[in-house]
Amino acid sequence: MSIIAWLLLGLIAGGIAKLLLPGRDPGGCVGTTVIGIAGAFLGGWLSSEFLDRPVQREFFDAATWGSAIVGALVLLIGYRLLFGNSRD
Repeated sequence: MSIIAWLLLGLIAGGIAKLLLPGRDPGGCVGTTVIGIAGAFLGGWLSSEFLDRPVQREFFDAATWGSAIVGALVLLIGYRLLFGNSRD
C-alpha cells in the first residue's frame, strides 16, 4: 500500500479505536488522529514481524485492518495511561 493509503487507514483506525474507547482524551481530536496513524503503522509492523503475516498490497484486507485497529487501541490505552484518562 502507498503512504497515502496507510494514512487513510490510520485515520479510520483511530476513529474506530475512539469509538471503542469513548471518553475525553488529553490530546483531543488531533491527538487521536495521530495515535490512529501511528497505531496503523505499529500494528502493520508487528503483524508482519511477529505474527508472520505480511501486510497485503490490498487496501481492503481484513488482517491489515484488524492489526491497524488493534495497534491504535494499544497506543490509545498507553496514551491514556501516560497522560491521564479524564473520563467525565
